[in-house]
Amino acid sequence: MHASEVQRAVAVAASIAASLDLTVDDAVVLHDSNKLTLRLLPCDVLARVAPVAQQVAQFEVELAQRLAETGCPVAALAPRVEPRVHERDGFVVTLWTYYEPVTAREVSPADYASALERLHAGMRTLDVPAPRFTDRVERAQRLVADRCRTPALADTDRQLLGDTLRSLKRRIGERGGAEQLLHGEPHPGNLLSTADGLLFVDLETCCRGPVEFDLAHAPEEVGAHYPGVDRNLLHECRILVLAMITTWRWDRDDQFPDGRRLGTEWLGRIRAALDGDGLDGPG
Repeated sequence: MHASEVQRAVAVAASIAASLDLTVDDAVVLHDSNKLTLRLLPCDVLARVAPVAQQVAQFEVELAQRLAETGCPVAALAPRVEPRVHERDGFVVTLWTYYEPVTAREVSPADYASALERLHAGMRTLDVPAPRFTDRVERAQRLVADRCRTPALADTDRQLLGDTLRSLKRRIGERGGAEQLLHGEPHPGNLLSTADGLLFVDLETCCRGPVEFDLAHAPEEVGAHYPGVDRNLLHECRILVLAMITTWRWDRDDQFPDGRRLGTEWLGRIRAALDGDGLDGPG
């Protein structure tokens, strides 16, 4: 979130919480990217704040409720208030349970895979509208093609990303394997280690696709513990996901910490992966 918006977003979240009889004397910023994540104290509620134009909060709230009812490992909404989306002063605010992090040990790949498998099992029981994973790839393709949005991207790098996104979207999309509802971005930053176990957060990226697309966001060791994985498909999904997140780093409006350095580093990783697999070019 732009620095000029942060103070106003914090004030909106505190005001909404206070209107719901939650005591707020302080707001600690836990994460700041496209949305602001705050720990409101002393009521100890987590607030997620986003500009109205950049959110799908209603979908996320409804999906979180349904997944929690099936016993899926997802973070819960704040229990002391009505589960709903609040809109004020150009922002939307949702209120969630705050989980004190457990830092005694790192999450093992086996536990990570088990939590993701349980999430996928619960998602298979739901019939909810969601975009296909290819829709997200196409958004990355449009960004690569838009020189005004990605002015610092060199022509050779622009071609590399465009060709990689196009060829792998086609290869993966034409495989014809099983697809289902996915988290969309179950990377370590969206997995909480809590006293209640491992819990996934940030469900706004849900889409439909092969489970390998979700696994591509997790550390490589996790895939070895997930049953029934198509290794070749997972490898292709990893390169596709890398191309997508590299593209976001070149958006002129990207606010990811140290994003441009990462974007440059990831371009090198894409080249190395494609050179090793013969996947370069549109195919």
